Amino acid sequence: MTAIEPDDQEEKPLDPAMESVRRKMVRLQIVSGAIMFVSLMAVFAAVVYKTMHSEAKETAATVSAAGVPSDAPLAATVSLPLGFKVQSTSFSAGQILFYGETAEGKSKALVFDLRTGRTVADVSVAGN
Repeated sequence: MTAIEPDDQEEKPLDPAMESVRRKMVRLQIVSGAIMFVSLMAVFAAVVYKTMHSEAKETAATVSAAGVPSDAPLAATVSLPLGFKVQSTSFSAGQILFYGETAEGKSKALVFDLRTGRTVADVSVAGN
């Protein structure tokens, strides 16, 4: 077998040019690692901020979309035409749709807005 000489196991000092290159590489590695760490922390902070900000925004949008104050229920009165028979209703984004027939037997859709407290649309529905 071959015998390993003790001189081969010890590290020999590098020549000055190679030592300079090694120092530059170590410095570059440290700077690159620091930049990557700062970038990852910025991305993490942005994700956390967006998550927290969107939850607060959604909560406020939900309350204002319905037009209902958080401390008391909303009271409103809808004035429907005389003899109007309601067949169905629907609610969306703070507006109520009343679908039905007038006293003359014509189909109509009325849209009442809770925020403004008035009828915003009066649609006559013509049948074929």
